[in-house]
Amino acid sequence: MADIKELRCPICNRTYSPLDVTYTCPQCGPVGTLEVLYNYEHLKAQLDRDELRNELQQSMWRYKSLLPIQADSFVPPLRVGMTPFYETSRVAEALQLKRVWLKDDGQNPTGSLKDRASAMVVARAMEQGIKIVSTASTGNAAAALSGVAASVGMEVVIFVPSTAPEAKIAQLLVYGATVLLVEDTYDVAFELCSEMCLKEGWYCRNTGMNPYTVEGKKTVAYEIAEQMNWTVPDVVIVGVGDGNIIAGVYKGFWDLFQLGWIERIPRLIGVQASGSSALAHAWEHNLRPEHMQPMPANTVADSISAGVPRDRAKALRAVRQTNGAFIAVPDDEILSAIPTLARMTGVFAEPSCAAVYAGAKRAVQSKLVDADESVLLLMTGNGLKDIKRAQQSVAQGLRVQPTIESVRQALQIR
Repeated sequence: MADIKELRCPICNRTYSPLDVTYTCPQCGPVGTLEVLYNYEHLKAQLDRDELRNELQQSMWRYKSLLPIQADSFVPPLRVGMTPFYETSRVAEALQLKRVWLKDDGQNPTGSLKDRASAMVVARAMEQGIKIVSTASTGNAAAALSGVAASVGMEVVIFVPSTAPEAKIAQLLVYGATVLLVEDTYDVAFELCSEMCLKEGWYCRNTGMNPYTVEGKKTVAYEIAEQMNWTVPDVVIVGVGDGNIIAGVYKGFWDLFQLGWIERIPRLIGVQASGSSALAHAWEHNLRPEHMQPMPANTVADSISAGVPRDRAKALRAVRQTNGAFIAVPDDEILSAIPTLARMTGVFAEPSCAAVYAGAKRAVQSKLVDADESVLLLMTGNGLKDIKRAQQSVAQGLRVQPTIESVRQALQIR
């Protein structure tokens, strides 16, 4: 296990022992989502990045020495991480950029990057002998927790807005989770879940509230760096709702920079839906995270829909400290990006990560990204998660009679 030095609040900079605090900063409350810091000088002396070439574990656990889990602890058996990484010249040409890569985390076991956080939370719950884990989610985090927990026989209680996509709710039920369909927003479900966990002693996986969700998600940055032979792209573009993923991407690159394994941290650009753009608004108006107020959350991209982004402090810091940006894109551009991206790359993205392509277009047009920069688009969720939105993005197929003549007519073959 990495040598944990302390938990630190990004708002007040107070530090705590991991034994003293379970969730957020006692002083700053929910906005004070804690980060896990290690003894990097010790790790730097003990670890050699080149030894990873000999690591047989083809999952996020290949980085176990940089994670908050004991070296001999049992981890969930599902293969989470080491997802595909592609260079795509067609997207680079379409965006008029020098080089573009896709990191396809939709290939994780339950179809999203959030498997990484759930694998970490379940591993820590098993270490501590906790029997029940819970989360609030618009779908992906819940599916991730349900699937990973099912692999080890752990009980799960899920709080999900009743408006979540049917395919995502079905996933939870298939995995055997206890699913509570909350007749209100994600933010209300989040608060309800948090209160129940504190009252009942369940381990709460809620995004941002649990500091170890970032520690799971940061492994995607480790993989990007390793897959690029430790030469990172100029820019990484990420879909953002609660802010936990972009916080995790930053933390992963920051860890590697502290170890001297990479020479710089990429600029981070967060993409939000226009109908749920609290962080883009805060960045544009230079607001501090503790001063942010709830904003509307209404978008087809349910996975990045949040009225009060829970990890807003670390998300804003990630963008500000890398000289990055936040961009908001409308739903029609998000939907049109689903088939556009699929036809250029073969990667079927759900709305939350199709938004990344739409955001990349806007970033280039607004000169936030230069034509000579290399860019990585982080794909966080598989399109099969939300077939309804995919259907909205394309025309219907051609209906034909079972005759050659009908086929030729439909294809306009004379």
